[in-house]
Amino acid sequence: MAAVETAVVTGAGRGLGRAIASRLADRGLAVLVADVDAELAERAAQEIGRGATPEQADVRDPDALRSIARRATARGRMAVWVNNAGVLRTEHVWDHTDDAVDLIVATNLLGVVHGSRAAVDAMRGGGGGRILNIASLSSLAPAPGLAVYGATKQGVLAFSIALQAELRETGIPIEVRSVCPDAIETDMVRERAGDPQAALIWSGMRRLLSVDEVADRAIELLDGDRLCGAIPSWRGGLARAINFAPSAGIRLTPMLKRLGDRRRRRWRAA
Repeated sequence: MAAVETAVVTGAGRGLGRAIASRLADRGLAVLVADVDAELAERAAQEIGRGATPEQADVRDPDALRSIARRATARGRMAVWVNNAGVLRTEHVWDHTDDAVDLIVATNLLGVVHGSRAAVDAMRGGGGGRILNIASLSSLAPAPGLAVYGATKQGVLAFSIALQAELRETGIPIEVRSVCPDAIETDMVRERAGDPQAALIWSGMRRLLSVDEVADRAIELLDGDRLCGAIPSWRGGLARAINFAPSAGIRLTPMLKRLGDRRRRRWRAA
């Protein structure tokens, strides 16, 4: 009988996390479907099937993630850990409450740090594995209206690349990948559709990315040699160009917001 390999996906109760968890289950991995919402985790695990099990966990709690890692390794060798859990708020920086700032930073950035550390501890004694961190197009260039969110996602990308360098330097056979998608048509984005400062989310393309196309690309990236991939790639190139000329990017912001507003109105009317 083949040895069991396991995977952990955080924020897997819905959206992109659920889609990635399903694809890992398709590969025969025993997936631990982790989410802060226990009911969502239970429902997603049942729908995925194929040995998927629900786990209730808040990624802001490093002990909770270490506990999940122990349960994963008790089932078999941990092969994959996906740090997907995140929260999105679209407001001016000064309009965020203190609690909102703490939630965004602790979930989006510290959650990735805590999850990656739990994964490294579990994987390095078992022959290595792969970590996938869900960043964002806002990892590559500042996005007004998403300043706190974007700061966390830039931190995710910087952390992921530095972690990969440290692992290679010390000879630990763990690969770290980051995916930087443009806006995805998920509940998390739909919930922000009425926010005045969310217009930039709709500015990039005539449609939002589908969960399936991002999940497929994320799995390709997980398997490949590239450390980071933007979806779509041309938007990643544009974001990096804007980052080299931030003053020009600031001047472009009003135009991009107007474009985003028009596309958002069409999207909401569809």
